[in-house]
Amino acid sequence: MKRASWWLLATAVFALAARAAGGAAPAASAPDAAQRPVVVTRVEGAIGPATADHLHRALALAADRHAQLLVLQLDTPGGLDSSMRRIIKDMLASPVPVATYVAPNGARAASAGTYMLYASHIAAMAPASNLGAATPVSIGLGGGKPEPLPKAASGASSSAQPEPPGDAMAAKQIADASAYIRSLAQLRGRNGDWAERAVREAVSLPASDAVRLKVVDLIADDVPDLLRRLDGRDVPVAGGSVHLTTRGAPTIEFEADWRSRVLAVISEPSLALILMLIGIYGLLFEFSNPGFVLPGVVGAICLLLGLFALQMLPVNYAGLALILLGLALLVAEAFLPTFGVIGLGGIVAFALGALLLYDTDAGFAVPRSLIAVLTLTSAAFILTVAGMAARSRRRPVVTGEAALVGATGELIEFADGTGWALVQGERWQVRGSGALQPGTQVRVVRASGLTLDIAAESDSAAKGA
Repeated sequence: MKRASWWLLATAVFALAARAAGGAAPAASAPDAAQRPVVVTRVEGAIGPATADHLHRALALAADRHAQLLVLQLDTPGGLDSSMRRIIKDMLASPVPVATYVAPNGARAASAGTYMLYASHIAAMAPASNLGAATPVSIGLGGGKPEPLPKAASGASSSAQPEPPGDAMAAKQIADASAYIRSLAQLRGRNGDWAERAVREAVSLPASDAVRLKVVDLIADDVPDLLRRLDGRDVPVAGGSVHLTTRGAPTIEFEADWRSRVLAVISEPSLALILMLIGIYGLLFEFSNPGFVLPGVVGAICLLLGLFALQMLPVNYAGLALILLGLALLVAEAFLPTFGVIGLGGIVAFALGALLLYDTDAGFAVPRSLIAVLTLTSAAFILTVAGMAARSRRRPVVTGEAALVGATGELIEFADGTGWALVQGERWQVRGSGALQPGTQVRVVRASGLTLDIAAESDSAAKGA
């Protein structure tokens, strides 16, 4: 019996060991990289908060799916500096390597796109694409035109005269951008000298020259061609290295969803300001005319969307405070008899606040032409409201006790100095002096509460004559 027990125990142990060995074999071969997917996503247009959010979620998806590579197909004219830096931070910390691919043919990676190329683990381009022009500018203030480079930044000898404030600010931005892109070039082993020229001189490169100058790694016709060319590479990432077996690997398309599209629309600086204005004026109209409902609903939605967009953008809170002060003064003008004085102050505060609303060092600003249009529109609104208020104050009073003075009526009954009269179609208690008889036409000379002082109309006409 003991022998049988030992035999059963040995059999069970052998079975468990065999199962463990059978489970270990697939685990050892589980890192079959050919079965690990490649996530592909696309970015077109300006780089902004919506782009940063989209790429953050794309990297999170790639990590969750244990992807061996994230391919970012890029076509951008540039964008917001703060969003670009957020994207680059995510790239540098990602355990999944990122291949930024400037495509399709005719695409570009200008300004912020150049920084993203330099930060990527792999940089690739389509044959007829270009990159560069990475000089920091304030989009919206001058049509996106770069400011003149200061002498110190362009390599010329510096003058004894102090730099003007504008040149000092440009020099500060260019020096910071140059150091940033050179650090990325050193990290990825790319051409740092050309990167600095792209910042200081706004130069650009076509794809073939970019490969020759070691700015990017390779040229590929399309995404499948890119995956074939990357097959077999070892790519260093945060915390180790990834061996790519991308030839024939399954791909996962990560498209921008409705959330990303909505964020891209409302996070545009000019639209954020317009939404906030529409919201304020819609609520003002609803409070002034209760019961319309639609202006209040639209105003509340627009105001909330505008405030949400502002919290995503690099807002200067002094500018925001001036805008809110200006709007408060404009609202006060609609209710206070100041004949436009408060309104004009509100217009000035609004214009200054719109100019200061965004941190232009970060790259975005509201175009001055739009600020002028919004300011003039608000001024026209205030002048219209003030003019209507002034005209209404010159009109004769048509309601209340003051409107009764001078009105005529017919005496219904009268005795001992008091009686009743029909004035403006209503019965009023009246009082007067003299011999007044029922049926006499009388005129109101004073109103005291619910009692009217009257006189015969003939007597009032004689006094007036």
